Order: sequence, then structure tokens, then C-alpha cells
Amino acid sequence: MTHVLDPGTLAAGARPGPGSGTAFDDVTRSDATLRAFLHGLPGVDQVGAEQRAATLGTRSIKTTAKAWAIDTAISMVDLTTLEGADTPGRVRSLAAKARRPDPTDASCPPVAAVCVYGDLAGVAKEALAGTGIKVAAVATAFPSGRASRAVKLADVRDAVAGGADEIDMVIDRGAFLAGRYLDVFEEIVAVKEECSAPGRTPAHLKVILETGELVTYDNARRASWLAMLAGADFIKTSTGKISPAATLPVCLVMLEAVRDFRAATGTQVGVKPAGGIRTTKDAVKHLVLVNETVGADWLSPDRFRLGASGLLNDLLLQRQKLRTGHYSGPDHVSVD
Repeated sequence: MTHVLDPGTLAAGARPGPGSGTAFDDVTRSDATLRAFLHGLPGVDQVGAEQRAATLGTRSIKTTAKAWAIDTAISMVDLTTLEGADTPGRVRSLAAKARRPDPTDASCPPVAAVCVYGDLAGVAKEALAGTGIKVAAVATAFPSGRASRAVKLADVRDAVAGGADEIDMVIDRGAFLAGRYLDVFEEIVAVKEECSAPGRTPAHLKVILETGELVTYDNARRASWLAMLAGADFIKTSTGKISPAATLPVCLVMLEAVRDFRAATGTQVGVKPAGGIRTTKDAVKHLVLVNETVGADWLSPDRFRLGASGLLNDLLLQRQKLRTGHYSGPDHVSVD
């Protein structure tokens, strides 16, 4: 993805792009101009956003559409294990489930990715070889982001060397909340560069905003734009380690941001809500939100992911219910 604000040309001034004539075409490389641009974005109507998300969350879908929605949601799952007790064996077990979520039904689609800590990326890569399922690795001192930039970049470098297809980085929320937007921007740019190891396909970059710590919807919108301007391939709500994590209103704000960014630049950025999405109903609500906000072309694992660990089991149980006409017990799916 080409940076709308390229680090090599920011200091020199404007960089026209597909959205020539829009405000950010003239943004130069400084905190002041980034602040002026980000704080010049339209404010979020908090009541309106929450009401729209709540309204869309009540939409019901019929059986045939529900079957499609469940399979689509399964194909968008980043099956995740991010625990200190993770082992190579656990990662291999998770990879097996990612490949064949329902061993009794070959028609069940595989998930989009397996998300692990960077030191286990190689294990996941080997276990998923030849499947097309991506290996996502969290990096940059996940989940806190509290480390020097050199340490963060080394973290990314190791994960990419281990075979990660995608890097899920966390922004420095302290820097963002203090208004040091250039620091956040340049760190994302530096991580993006580390994702492009010589001799291999560049890893996609997901930028985690940790919206629960950003507090306001206005901050979520500004952080979304800042990440996209710096080169994010995806913007992601949360680490899943704090509450609140993914909420429908904040996902709506981020979807509106990627919609507006594409209208301005021609570049399509993905969205990944993560944390707190546990049920099929939760997943369907997000799919409706995507369809109604940005359109059906975002209903693809290339543009929308669901970061979850327990969600897949509920999707499988609901899928089995549609297929057999009765609910299976929780022992009919593997324990993640």
C-alpha cells in the first residue's frame, strides 16, 4: 500500500495522490499539521452513532441468509491464542482447527488466520503450510506498546522472519493522547517498512488502536485516519486485553473512516474488531454493520476480520443447528 503521507516527501511538502484536492494532500511532516488535519475531521455525533449501531444490531435475517452469514463469519475469523502459557502444541492444535473447523463437515470453510505471539509464528506457519490460512503475529510490545522503538521493530523483524503473513501492531496510546501524532505516525511507517523483508511477500499490517483507552469516538476517528495515512492495511479496534474492547458504535466509526478514506484516496483499508465478540449474534451484527456502512465489497476476509477465540465454537454450534435441526452440546466442538 502506498503511503498517502510518504515519509520521504512529508518534509518537502505536499504529495498529491488519488484524492488530489482534499485536505490531507497538503499535510506536511510535523505535529502541528497532523494535529490541524486530524482535529479538522468532522466530529462524531455520539448519540447518533450509538443509535444507528443499536438499530442495525436489531436486524434479523432469514434462515438461508443466516447460513451464508455464519459461513462468511467463519471465513473472517482470526483464530487467536495470546496467553503466556501458549505452547507449540497448543498452536498446532489451533492450526488444525483453523484448517478444518468442523471435522464432521468438509463443507465448513476454514478461518482466515491464526493469530499468535511472534515467537510462535514459525510453528503456526509450518502447521498451516499449503492451506492459504494466514499467520498473524502480534508485535510492538503487545499489548501495552510500552517499549523503545528499537525493541518494537526488532519484535516485528523476528515475527516476519518467523513467517508471519500479517503483523498486528499496537499504537503508542500515551503518545496519541498526549497529541504527539507525528511520533505515532512515524512508528507505524517504520513498522510498515519492517514488514517488507527482502525476498518475501510483504506482511500486511494491522494497526491496533485500543479504542477502549482512546475514550472518545472522536479519538477513534482520528486514530483511524492517522493509521491509514501512515500505511495501515487494516485498522483494528483492540488487543482484547482491556474492556471495553470491540463495540458496535466504535466499529461503526472506524467503518465510516475507511469508507471516507477510500472516497478520498482510492485506497481500501480493512477493519478488524477484536475482543468481546463471542456469539453468532455478535458476528451477524457486525456483518450487517459492514454491509450497511461500507457495502458488500467489504464482506470479505481481505477487508474484514473478526478477532476472537471463543466465537468460532458458537458459530459451529449454530451451523450444526441449521444443518441438523437441533442444537448440539458444547462437547461437539473442540475446546480452544
